[in-house]
Amino acid sequence: MQRYRAILLFLLLGASTLPLSAAETLAEVQQAAAHGDADSQFGLGQRYEAGRGGVQQDLGQAVEWYRKAAQQRHVKAQTNLGNLYRAGKGVERDYREAMRWYRKAAAQGDTKAKINIAMLYAAGQGVDKDEAAGLKWLQEAADAGDTQAMVQLAMLYQAGKGVAKNETLSTQWYQLAAAKGDVVAQHNLGLCYFFGTGVRKDLAESVRWHRKAALNDYPPAEYSLGLRYAAGDGVGQDYAEAAQWYGKAAVLGHPDAQNNLGVLYRRGRGVKQDYGAALKWFRKAAEHGHVNAQYNLGDMYLQGQGVKADRAEAKKWLTQAAGKGHKGARKALDAM
Repeated sequence: MQRYRAILLFLLLGASTLPLSAAETLAEVQQAAAHGDADSQFGLGQRYEAGRGGVQQDLGQAVEWYRKAAQQRHVKAQTNLGNLYRAGKGVERDYREAMRWYRKAAAQGDTKAKINIAMLYAAGQGVDKDEAAGLKWLQEAADAGDTQAMVQLAMLYQAGKGVAKNETLSTQWYQLAAAKGDVVAQHNLGLCYFFGTGVRKDLAESVRWHRKAALNDYPPAEYSLGLRYAAGDGVGQDYAEAAQWYGKAAVLGHPDAQNNLGVLYRRGRGVKQDYGAALKWFRKAAEHGHVNAQYNLGDMYLQGQGVKADRAEAKKWLTQAAGKGHKGARKALDAM
């Protein structure tokens, strides 16, 4: 849980994408693009970037078609072209060129471009590092209603990064974005209510927001909801319900959920005891570097639970966990 309390500033490219039109065949899009239609040029760029709509992925072609549309002031093409320059996909990485295209899109009001400009200023990529300038651009995008910008702004205020720490203001931005359906904001708002960060602690309200995000298949929220049911925080303790939510997040690759689901299967809490299932989920998490799962997997090999006892395999996983400071793993190794 502690890892989720730490709010990290995440950096997203904020790609501006539109759905590929099923009504238009590839030939129709190609013909219109060749005749200078900016929307078709943008659409063709999308097809090549994603490798969909009848073409194989070709980032070089995506760059060229985005460029043609961008030169006609197609705002989404300008942002997407900036994204490719920023990532160095289909073209040599060039932060200055990315910034140039982002500025063109931002001048037309594109909020994703504004967010990316803010991130470039924050990182000092293509421009001198200037957190104040980055905050200004992020604020503009948030004021325009962009929920990603709201979440980014909330994180900055919560961490006190580039701005005076203000947990109350941070929570207010989460609330605005959460009310607009942003799952990251909903989950983070749930954490704010759980810990009493910038708002009065309210476990029931924490569960409510985690559930909203979890119902939209957001793995961290599914995991958090599993934690609430397992502990009985803001909701009646229910291991079966915890297993259900851990399972949803585990299937989507959430290592903490995979480990916790393994624990429930190993102990037979909320599910029928199944060492084989426990071993499976511990292994998935352990292979992603989850220290507790590495210990649990090693211990199962040591005990011969769900698998033939194997001291060599046990030592392998316990050593990995011990190397990350797991005291139980260190103790088990010393006893071997």
